[in-house]
Amino acid sequence: MRKSKGYNNSTRRLFKLKTRERGMRSLRYLLTEYEPGQKVNIVIKSNVHKGRPHRRYQGRTGKVVGKQGDCYVVEVKMGGYIKKLIVNPQHLKLA
Repeated sequence: MRKSKGYNNSTRRLFKLKTRERGMRSLRYLLTEYEPGQKVNIVIKSNVHKGRPHRRYQGRTGKVVGKQGDCYVVEVKMGGYIKKLIVNPQHLKLA
């Protein structure tokens, strides 16, 4: 049988949280407002499944373009292309 290549393939070590980061996060991550033009780092939190970008964007830096509902639209450069991601604020951190 062939190996599965799903959306979360090879993410066991990539999304692993440190011991002190486990459990419920503070509300600061949800209440932080990002302005268009700000630089942010994409740090995927494995215990939050909503609004999570693809694993290839883990650790990338992008620019906030706008807001869409509760999430933010972030532009990331990948190999000469500019990708637009819709990311929950729990997966963002100021650069």
